[in-house]
Amino acid sequence: MNIQAIVTDIEGTTSSIDFVHKVLFPYARGRIADFVRQNADRPEVREQIEAVGREVGDDHIPLEEAILHLVEWIDEDRKITPLKALQGMLWEEGYRHGDFTGHMYPDAVEWLRRWHDEGIRLYVYSSGSVQAQKLLFAHSDAGDLTPLFSGYFDTTLGSKREAESYRLIAEALELPPAAILFLSDMPAELDAARAAGMRVLGLARQGEPMSSQAAAHRWCRDFAEVNEAMRAG
Repeated sequence: MNIQAIVTDIEGTTSSIDFVHKVLFPYARGRIADFVRQNADRPEVREQIEAVGREVGDDHIPLEEAILHLVEWIDEDRKITPLKALQGMLWEEGYRHGDFTGHMYPDAVEWLRRWHDEGIRLYVYSSGSVQAQKLLFAHSDAGDLTPLFSGYFDTTLGSKREAESYRLIAEALELPPAAILFLSDMPAELDAARAAGMRVLGLARQGEPMSSQAAAHRWCRDFAEVNEAMRAG
């Protein structure tokens, strides 16, 4: 079956892990406490503070305690939805102020454009919030890439390591899983997508960490190799 849609991860796939961990995360960590204190009355921020409370089993969590959890989760690189949502709000400010642009591998930009022009539908599935995903691609090193994408998915859908999440994506795309290619640098995510019936390819970019579990999948060094592997079937 021909590939009709490609769903891609971000970190280590379209963008450098270093950009996330050395630029975005420190930017959010240094500002999240003041941001939450100054904006706690905004409905969208209050909603996330309450979500932090639900995560830790405290429906009436004090503001400062919520902030402590948020900072701790950043330090632990936790994939927790309210943290991702608040980080997205902070990164929006950073992008809009020109504090940084979203790193993109040049080969990813080239082939995303080519695949889009060929009529292959492109989607993103990342642990970062949909808002954060759109911001990165809208303010990328290569300009605004959001017109290339047909949709975005984040962890509000479910864990990236659970097959059910990928089944839900296939349902949302109204395509058989075998017509969808998922790209990631994480073997556990590739395992889950394959279990849901999707075709999968791993990205093993130079300098990015590899797992001992990687042997179960085919790995590509860049998107040009992804294209070759995809055409080979």
